[in-house]
Amino acid sequence: MMLLEEQVGKLLLDSHQTIACAESCTGGLLTSRLTDVAGSSAYVMGSIVSYTNEVKMSHLGVKAETLKQFGAVSEQTAREMSGGVRGRIGADIGVGITGIAGPGGGSVEKPVGLVYISVAGPKGVIVTKNLFKGSRTEIKKQTTDKALTMLIEYIV
Repeated sequence: MMLLEEQVGKLLLDSHQTIACAESCTGGLLTSRLTDVAGSSAYVMGSIVSYTNEVKMSHLGVKAETLKQFGAVSEQTAREMSGGVRGRIGADIGVGITGIAGPGGGSVEKPVGLVYISVAGPKGVIVTKNLFKGSRTEIKKQTTDKALTMLIEYIV
């Protein structure tokens, strides 16, 4: 059984597409998993770990108004992150991840485990709202599993 990251790699290779990632709460884990696959340099173009709003704006083009109106952890920010990294790095597909991995930082409106994942590419943009449970490490793992699953569904 192929790992999720191996499946994504094969699909990207077979479809002659490239990928770039914009990660916040996962801190580069998605990119790390993608590049764990031998030969991934054929399709992984790069990534930006945008932990702060300043980096989201300066490196990904997330609008200040978006952050002010909806917050860093929002569907709108995830959407702008995926489109921003795709355009700025020049990849076929961009992934944006923003959320709260915990254990602190959550609120009633935005609890720990709330993560938005966005995929932008030739088929348009898709965004999912997810509520993961567990430790910080478990939430990061679940987030990247979901992102890889979304990529498989998007590319196929």
